[in-house]
This record gives sequence, C-alpha cells and structure tokens, in this order.
Amino acid sequence: MQLSPQRLLGFAFASADLLLEITADSRIGFAIGASEALSGSAETALVGRAWRDFIDPRDRPMVEALLKGLNEGGRGGPVVVTLAGSAGASERAASFTAFRMPGNEGAISCAFSRAAAKVMHGLHDKSSFETATAALIETAKSTGQELEMALIELGGLGTLRKLLGPEASKDLDDRLAGALRAQSHGGGAAAMLGSDRFALVRPKGDSVDALVQRLIQLVAIDPKHGVNPDARAMSLMGDASPGQILRALRFSLDNFIKDGMDGKPSTTLNEAVSRSVQRTLVEVGALGEAVSEKRFRLVYQPVVNLKANAALHHYEVLVRFGDNASPFPMIRMAEELDLIEALDIAVVEQTIAKLASDPKLKLAANISGRTITSPAFVQAVKAMLVKTPEACGRLLFEITESAAIDDLAVADRHLKALRSEGCMICLDDFGAGAASLAYLQQLTLDIVKIDGRYIRELQHGGRESTFIRHLVTMCAELGVKTLAEMVENANAEEAVRRAGVDFAQGWFYGAPADTPEQPSGGLVDTLAHVKPAARRMGSVEGWG
Repeated sequence: MQLSPQRLLGFAFASADLLLEITADSRIGFAIGASEALSGSAETALVGRAWRDFIDPRDRPMVEALLKGLNEGGRGGPVVVTLAGSAGASERAASFTAFRMPGNEGAISCAFSRAAAKVMHGLHDKSSFETATAALIETAKSTGQELEMALIELGGLGTLRKLLGPEASKDLDDRLAGALRAQSHGGGAAAMLGSDRFALVRPKGDSVDALVQRLIQLVAIDPKHGVNPDARAMSLMGDASPGQILRALRFSLDNFIKDGMDGKPSTTLNEAVSRSVQRTLVEVGALGEAVSEKRFRLVYQPVVNLKANAALHHYEVLVRFGDNASPFPMIRMAEELDLIEALDIAVVEQTIAKLASDPKLKLAANISGRTITSPAFVQAVKAMLVKTPEACGRLLFEITESAAIDDLAVADRHLKALRSEGCMICLDDFGAGAASLAYLQQLTLDIVKIDGRYIRELQHGGRESTFIRHLVTMCAELGVKTLAEMVENANAEEAVRRAGVDFAQGWFYGAPADTPEQPSGGLVDTLAHVKPAARRMGSVEGWG
C-alpha cells in the first residue's frame, strides 16, 4: 500500500491540531491545521515568518535548544510552550513535538496540540521542584511511565561566569536554562539548586553521561573554560506514599545541594526513602523512640451528656509525652515526619487495652486526618477488635483537623468500616479549619465537637451564639449530635444548654487525669443509658 501525502497528514492530525515545517533558515515553510483557533493567526500568515515569532519569548531558549539538539531521524518533546501574542487569562499554550526527517534538506516537522496554560517558564527553585516532581511521580504511577531524576553538577561554572562578565553570563544562563528545560519532562521539570548544581526529571532513556554531553554542546561551553560536568540518575519508580516521596526528594536534593556528587546520591526512590527515614529517626530522636517504644502516657477527660443531667457519657483519651505540656507540637511533628500513623495505632492499642480492663468505660481516641485515609490503620484496628471483642461498641474515634484529609471519599469509606465494627465517629474542632463544612457534608459522622473558641464567647451572645444555634439545628437534621469543648464554668454550661448542644467537656467537669474519674462539676449522675436518636446508615446504637 502506498502512503499518500494526505494519508501522512491524516496520521499526523490524529494527534495534533497544527503542523508546521521549519526550514533550514529557521522560518516556517509550511503550515496546515487549526492555526487560527490555536494561535490566533491564519495558516497563510504563518508561512515565511521566523519560528521565534510564533513562540513566546520566555520559551524560545527551550525550543531553540530542542531544535538544535535534533539529529537526522531524531525526535524532541513533547514540551509545553506558550504561543506568542498571548498573555494573562487569554494565554495560549500547546504541547510541541519536533522531528527531523532524514533527507528533508534540514527541515524540521513540528506538531502542536492544545494544552493547558503554563505556570512555569523557567527553572524551578528547590521547593517548587520537589512539589512538581512528586506530582509527576504520582501521575507516572497511574500511566506506567518510567521517570528518573538527573542531578547535574557543572563544576567551574561560577568561575566561568566571572570571566564572561554580566551580559555574556546572562546569555549563558538563558541557554543553559533552555537546554535543561528542553531535556526535562514536558519542558517544565528542571531546577537550579545553586550556582553550578541542577536537577531535572525526564523519561527514562539514554545515559546521564549522554545527557550531560548534549547539554554542554547545546549551551556551547568551550572545554578550555574548565567546566567539569558530572551527573547521577535516580530512578523515580517505587511504591512509596506521597508523603514519603516528598521527604525522599527533599532528602536527596538537600544532600546534593550540600555535598554535590560527593554526597553519594541515591540510585532509586526506595533507597532515598529508606535513607530519609533513617535521617528522620536520628533527627527526631526522642519522638521516634517514643512512638516505636510506646514511651508516652494516656490521660482521660470526662465528656458529659447535657440531655441526661450532665451524666458521664465517655472519656476522651489524650496523649502526653513526658510531662503535662501540650502534646500538640509533638503531634504536628509526627504528622510532618509521617510518624503519626504509628503513633495513632499505638494509642488505639493502649485505649483498647484500657477498655478491656474495665467493662464500664467508654473511650474516645484522637486520630489524625492523615491517618484515617490509610487502609493499614483500619486493618490494624479491626485486628485489635477481633482480639478484644469486649471493646466493641465502647470505642469512639475523634478525627482531628491538625492535618487536612486529602481524599474525603477514601476517608468516609474507612469511617464506615470502623462504624461497622461498633465504633462511633466524632469530628474534632469543628469551625477551626476551612474544610469543616465539607467534612460535615461528605463524612459519615455521629458527633461534631464545636471548637472551643466559639464556646468561650457563647455566653456573651453575639455571632458565636447564632453560629452554634444554627450548627446544632443543622446537625440535628443530619442525625448528628453536637459536643461543646472548653466548658469551664456554670455560665458556659448554661449557654451551651440553651443552644441545644448534646454533650459537653471541659474543666468544669474535670481536667485530664491519669485515671478515669467521675465528672466533678455540673449535675453528676450515674452513667446514662439513653437510646440515641435515629442516625444515618451505618449508625452505632450501642452508645447512649
């Protein structure tokens, strides 16, 4: 079968909106496709123009490097480019791929397809590069694409800049940035990490030595200038979590910035994760030991039922490290260092052990918003309850907002699984975070704990009073109970009663203590057994 020009164009247009041919003199010799829709110019207006006039000035060094690096039969891209003459909200961008066909008199065939407007037009700094790379790794996991991170050191580059002077140095840096971007994934995954240290993410392919030589040629660095290039590649394939990936990248880049190639960069993502964890455990010392060896203690604060003469309902279990100081800094550190799931599991294990030792107790354990999205946590809790069935129906989980819940659908599935085991679910500190209403809307909850700052001001009336009354009404319509924290005196208790709140907690009823104690304030009665109101599907009737 003979392939006609029309057939070839048909194959090309299957994946492109606009085809251009760039001649050996850097002009557009041929144009066909949706030119006006893509670029704002008709096809006939493009022919004869310099290709540079078609590309936004910020992306010209990258495109020039990509075109310059094409040998016969070579293919470059895709990279995302901004088209000339567009800016701001109307900015037009395209995914650009180039191919130098053999025997075509040096002409380069270019395909452009619509793409989302770009955010970056230069090299990333360390922080934005970490974020962008972590996102690329997650995308690659779903597509099966193999990526690697190249760490590149150009020793002597700083000295060369001094020799060249300001203007020539700027030209050198522009060419280098364009060349790095042209070799990176999508043209937007390269970073400057110091005067002579760089990094880029690219699809796995030729060796890093070949990459470095190509960069040197593209930037036109004369060997006599004494620039000594070196590079290492780190495979970005692995089974790490998003948090582990980000920390591993930070660890690898920190080491490279500090020690260059002398720091022995990791060769795989899993190796970088392992090394970053080891560094973390050394750096956090006491916290790492406290989590792994359960070197913390639990204290208990009573929660009363305002609809049953302030009778004891349950105790909230709070963790303390060493003394009575606030555990919040340590918990935030555990979240940041990805140790929070291990801490939460350890706390739940001790909470269930406490429930097994006293059949009258009902206890609420705090769980990070980060932990609740982990399938391993849910499985661990289920396994504990299988071993200790007498704890079923007496365990409540308070989901804290100290760390945002990234995936509400996954979190809700896990909450429903815990409720099916007889556990109740409370959303802690409602109103403290910007996502509270979304959590209430999308998570299956039994109780909402109202943030203490609203309770403190409630007795004075005003906006806080209006907010809480409406919240109580809304929760009642959803079949969700409300709990007021930081009830510190009789006036505060009376105010939350008037607002219709169901439960209360605070120093008025008792401070956190080493052993569960009966409430000391209010109208203390025996443990109430009041049948709860109708709840949403999957509700737990064992709590009264």
